[in-house]
Amino acid sequence: MTEKSKMTSRREAFSILGLATLGLAVMPNLLMVSEAEAQASTTTPPAPQTGTERRQERRTERVQRREERRKARQTGRAERAQAREGKTPTTPH
Repeated sequence: MTEKSKMTSRREAFSILGLATLGLAVMPNLLMVSEAEAQASTTTPPAPQTGTERRQERRTERVQRREERRKARQTGRAERAQAREGKTPTTPH
């Protein structure tokens, strides 16, 4: 054997190092995929919503939250007004 065959060039060393790094980076991803494939899905995923449907849901939720806050404020106002007048507050719980 000649000395050239015993020594690896810098280019070869970096190539081997790069492949080893790539192998380590890909290995966990392959393991994750194989575990996920092993699990059987019993439920069907919901159909993807369009942007309009998602926005409408958010709007509806905002309106409901607003109504709840308004009711709470009105109840609080009524209780404070009754307390000022000397009446005992009646809470509809």
